[in-house]
Amino acid sequence: MAMREQQIRAALDQHWSASAAGDLDAEHDIYQENAVCEYPQSGERINGKENLKSLRGHHPGRPSGFIVRRISGSGNLWVTEYVINYQGKPVYTVSIMEFEEGKCRRETQYFGDPFDAPSWRAQWVEQMSHSSSDVRSAIADGG
Repeated sequence: MAMREQQIRAALDQHWSASAAGDLDAEHDIYQENAVCEYPQSGERINGKENLKSLRGHHPGRPSGFIVRRISGSGNLWVTEYVINYQGKPVYTVSIMEFEEGKCRRETQYFGDPFDAPSWRAQWVEQMSHSSSDVRSAIADGG
């Protein structure tokens, strides 16, 4: 991994740790001042680091924790897959971050609720757990 990629990965690790700890200042250190964050499913765009920080700080149903499942990327494009415990339910989330000069200039987040797998696929798949209690337990155990 190139030095710049190591720095971005370290910044991502710090970002997610700060987010889990509820440290809004440290959580938002990763963003450029003019960063843009988009939530395509709700059609929202948040312009600017301060607006993003304020939005997250005023969330009335602030998520009660999350577990990072995987971080992968190279160059200026990085993806984090994680599960948020939101009001007692798991929400599967993907964050796509684009970096410029060592800071995130654009983030797109997708949120998905779990659903029951159709029975016709059972012979080809291994069932993974996605219950709320499993996510709460994983978060309490530190992932």
